[in-house]
Amino acid sequence: MLLLNPGPVTLTERVRNSLLQTDLCHREPEFFDLQDEARSRLLATYALDPAVWTAVLMTGSGTAAVESMIAGMVPEGGRLLIVENGVYGERIAQIAQQYRIDHEVVKYAWMEAPDTDAIIRKLDGFTNVAIIHHETTTGRLNEIDRLSAACKARGIGLLLDGVSSFGAEHIDFDGGGITAVAATANKCLHGVPGAAFVIAKRDALKHAASRTYYLGITRLAKLQDERNTPFTPSVHAYYALVEALREFEEEGGLQARHARYAALAEQARGGLAALGIEAALPAGESSVVLRAYRLPAGMTYAVLHDSLKTEGFVIYAGQGALSNELFRISTMGALTTCDIDRLLGSIAKMLR
Repeated sequence: MLLLNPGPVTLTERVRNSLLQTDLCHREPEFFDLQDEARSRLLATYALDPAVWTAVLMTGSGTAAVESMIAGMVPEGGRLLIVENGVYGERIAQIAQQYRIDHEVVKYAWMEAPDTDAIIRKLDGFTNVAIIHHETTTGRLNEIDRLSAACKARGIGLLLDGVSSFGAEHIDFDGGGITAVAATANKCLHGVPGAAFVIAKRDALKHAASRTYYLGITRLAKLQDERNTPFTPSVHAYYALVEALREFEEEGGLQARHARYAALAEQARGGLAALGIEAALPAGESSVVLRAYRLPAGMTYAVLHDSLKTEGFVIYAGQGALSNELFRISTMGALTTCDIDRLLGSIAKMLR
């Protein structure tokens, strides 16, 4: 079964086999070697200086990393501006509310791009801004560079949900106001669920708050720097993350992964267009990781999903009110051009 949903992804045999490595106690030096390699390789993904940035690992899904980032990186007494144009922006607002963080939400329709100029005009009075990079609700890649530069000019920390973009899309870590990026192993890095992380600026961590226990980012960062861990991590998920990161580097790193996804995404878009199925957003506004498409006239998502599943493909529904209009296809994971050709053939057969 090939997974075309936005994570978890179809694994390579190499990463899958890495889960069969020896059982490992998380208090032994062998585990800390593994943890160190994972953290080092995560920084190397974007060529980050370890004196400036740190990779903070945690056991959980991508949402755990987002929660850790929001709960920790907004300082006590801070004020957070949240940009929302999809489900995951809503989730950040819910996290801020849960922790009673003073915040304001700038809302846009789910099919709409945020108005960067309008957001920049609202920045005064905020210590932090949170935005989704790749909003997988629609497949939109939100524009962040101008907002990041404006945050830097005002001394505001930009908190980026990079859960569905880290490892495949460009992120300018050093040219703007980004102070933390939350992400996960089981999307563009091709690991397994259970390992998540925050890439954070060390200087910003000095001002972090302590609002949460298990996901407390300052304690995690401090102990990991000391080759320690506060709790029992998902050891085998860390095995898979390290193996996936080795594979990532050997395949050419960030540029190669972006190019691979872009080719597969364009192959799918062009093939679906030839079948009369329209993309929900222009290619220039979409991520290469996942794209949303209009359901064929007269066809429900349930029929499309179930028919494709019998052919060996798992696609993804639209969310909320979009569930009756859209379906989504991700090109993450161990997928090839032959897989996309077979997918297009299966859809063409259905339409006939």
